[in-house]
Amino acid sequence: MAEIKEECGVFGIYNLDGGNVVPSIYYGLTSLQHRGQESCGLAVSRTDGERGNIQFHKNLGLVSEVLREDTIHSMDGDIGIGHVRYSTTGATVAENAQPLVLSYVKGTLALAHNGNLINTGQLKWELIQNGAIFHTTTDSEVIAFHIARERVHSKTVEEAIGKTVRKIKGAYGLVIMSPRKLIGVRDPLGLKPLCLGKRDNTYVLASESCALTSVGAEFVRDIEPGEIITITKEGLKSDKTLSTGKHALCVFEYIYFARLDSTMDGVNIYDARIRGGKSLAKSYPVEADLVTGVPESGIPAAKGYSEESGIPFGLAFYKNSYIGRTFIKPTQKERESSVHLKLNVLQPAVKGKRIILVDDSIVRGTTIANLIHMLKEAGAKEVHVRISSPPFLYPCYFGTDVPSNDQLIAASYSSEEICAMIGADSLGYMKIDYLEGMAGGLPLCKACFDGKYPMDIPEEGNHSVPCGIWPAE
Repeated sequence: MAEIKEECGVFGIYNLDGGNVVPSIYYGLTSLQHRGQESCGLAVSRTDGERGNIQFHKNLGLVSEVLREDTIHSMDGDIGIGHVRYSTTGATVAENAQPLVLSYVKGTLALAHNGNLINTGQLKWELIQNGAIFHTTTDSEVIAFHIARERVHSKTVEEAIGKTVRKIKGAYGLVIMSPRKLIGVRDPLGLKPLCLGKRDNTYVLASESCALTSVGAEFVRDIEPGEIITITKEGLKSDKTLSTGKHALCVFEYIYFARLDSTMDGVNIYDARIRGGKSLAKSYPVEADLVTGVPESGIPAAKGYSEESGIPFGLAFYKNSYIGRTFIKPTQKERESSVHLKLNVLQPAVKGKRIILVDDSIVRGTTIANLIHMLKEAGAKEVHVRISSPPFLYPCYFGTDVPSNDQLIAASYSSEEICAMIGADSLGYMKIDYLEGMAGGLPLCKACFDGKYPMDIPEEGNHSVPCGIWPAE
């Protein structure tokens, strides 16, 4: 509910029997819509047709808005990739929609990228000095250009990709389509997710396993951190030479980003959030009559809190699922009341009760303050807030749009001060030591909470802005 945004979702598919993959890309992207709602697109090709003849379509909007029925029926290919995206601040423009499609001396290339690089400035300057002209403001284009440049001096596109990913630093899950190959790449730390599925003689790459399910594919495995996987008519080939053994998976996949029905690096997302709620109940018990969650992100953790505490779980809000992506709010009064358009309190469920309200995070604090006010206005006697993540204290440079410190309420105020500011009767955050247990013991990147980045962060100005709009709180 704090509206922390992830960057993107990627999807790739190759039907080795030649069947049309366009409908599957549509369904796969629809299942990844939660990862990006600003723009989307797809690119497809026929591996037995004219070499390098790529069809693509992309634009601003949701999958159902951009990939309309007439568009879907007009495209055909047995290999393809797709992308859903949150756009860089100030650059919600169609030019930045993906996949990126390049024509160059060796042929064609289509690329979709989830993540954020921290050495974009250096890499882009190197290309500009050699005459490159950029058409987008994304670091994804920098990756594509470097692959194209390396391809001129490489025997295969995989070799060119390998040379490129040795240059780039940051977080990335990539799906890349050449005329005869589908390639997936995951950054060496595993900051961004990528998995492999199979349906009959069709291979699928996706940011999350829920996208595999949506197209009837069985989950095969996660792409390992630092792995480059190539799918051709001859089958699968894996290159793990980039793997370092040091992993730092993004903690927020398990707290918020990933869909509940996904499994990521062997951990079921629903189970992880239930465990997070149970940890909160152990750390911050309180007498209450009802445990509830902020839809949709706080509900699984609220259920876990209820199971551990024995306090009944119930719904306190009705969520309006038909609110559009944008809403004109020209005055401060309308801005403050807009939360009522998304959520309304179920008064009979809360009147006269002591409520435990669970959410995934607090960024600026305005949204949770509005919800507490709504609950008390509806007759709740007490509202105790429990947050299934630690306080945000540091910005993220890897594609999660945690803003700069001056926009993070926890960076300026203590938990006691925040509790008073939002009007809660008590406030408890997830303890940072419990995060690995919540995520099934996986090694995690928790830099937004503890400032311990898994790689050296360059000085301001040398990295690109994380691809996402700042939280709406």
